[in-house]
Amino acid sequence: MQSPLVITGMGMVSPLGCGVKAGWERLLAGRSGLSTITRFDTGDLPIKVAGSVPDIADDPEAGLDPDRVVDAKERRKMELFSLYAMAAAEEALTQANWFPTSDADRLATATIVGSGIGGFPTITQAQNTLMTRGHRRLSPFTVPAFLANLAAGNVSIRHGFRGPLGCPVTACAAGIQAIGDGMRLIRSGEAEVALVGGAEACIDPLSLASFHAMKALSTEQDDPARASRPFDQARNGFVMGEGAGLLVIESLAHAEARGATPLAVLSGYGTSADAHHITAGPEDGAGAAAAVRAALKMAGLTPEAIDHINAHATSTPVGDRAEIAGLRNVFGDALAGIPISATKASTGHLLGAAGGVESIFSTLAAMHDRLPPTRNLENADEDLHDLDFVAGTAREHPTRHVLCNGFGFGGVNAALILSKP
Repeated sequence: MQSPLVITGMGMVSPLGCGVKAGWERLLAGRSGLSTITRFDTGDLPIKVAGSVPDIADDPEAGLDPDRVVDAKERRKMELFSLYAMAAAEEALTQANWFPTSDADRLATATIVGSGIGGFPTITQAQNTLMTRGHRRLSPFTVPAFLANLAAGNVSIRHGFRGPLGCPVTACAAGIQAIGDGMRLIRSGEAEVALVGGAEACIDPLSLASFHAMKALSTEQDDPARASRPFDQARNGFVMGEGAGLLVIESLAHAEARGATPLAVLSGYGTSADAHHITAGPEDGAGAAAAVRAALKMAGLTPEAIDHINAHATSTPVGDRAEIAGLRNVFGDALAGIPISATKASTGHLLGAAGGVESIFSTLAAMHDRLPPTRNLENADEDLHDLDFVAGTAREHPTRHVLCNGFGFGGVNAALILSKP
């Protein structure tokens, strides 16, 4: 019998702050990480709100201090998504106490960090430089900054991890798929430890304008904290967020042999394709249901064993409805008895980083028997009134198994089940 796969370290950078402890406490307290965009002049762009990672000047308690992550010279060579990944990796590896020095351990450590868009702002800035100042003014670090796999690459280089390196670029399922890829690498014997999750930083005029052209983003301006409203009748689109969520995973046997503490078990993982539409899932949620069923099968669990669901729930009517349809497909009448949270109401949608961050929230729910609240859920869709949404405030709830979902454009679906050790 194979040894279970466990999480031994977690690291997070999110709009709720830097560090797992700060992010979790603020989430449980019902705080919002959404604010008016100040990073650039939004001009006549109707999108004014985003989930930006706070800096140390604005948030002395949990803001990001880039100087503590990478020195100024090295920062000029990388995009924000890589910086976020570096910060999250340091926290996760410190908790796991995994800083291998032998060639064997370094070769046995995989680095899989997904991203939906990678260094998109570098691309838009480089295009502007090319058009206004000419090709000679382009930085030689333009390409290394924007390549999506450079979050994983920079982390691997920093820590000397010489095992498999990868980067699922599967839109908003990338973070969970990176975790699944790491699980497979350990199961196949290609790695003994894997640093996995997602990183994203694409709060940029062109990305916002492009998503707005699809009518996907919330146009809320007056009250940023209320802009993301999953499952609520008043929702009108998602809010762009940024950050990174990374996990150190390994077999229980490997963790015990080196004295590491298992935080949670990676019980099941499943992924599937809708094969339906480039941006919208089928109304019956069949693709999402297939991913959840695959995760349940790997975990050896019945649907009734799930105690909590952290929904993908971006706050778009089409996406929210399709996800619930998929869950009803899998859980049937039992869905009414499973508490559901949608943490994007507090963080915004971190695209490729969402799965990493939300997997950490799901792990913490199982560890502490506490379910995070869904902000702004005041009037759920009429056909959802039978469901148990964790709205308003956090809830104490015995929690053994948590389902965490991630779905992306192109019809990609991923589901992860996290359990108490």
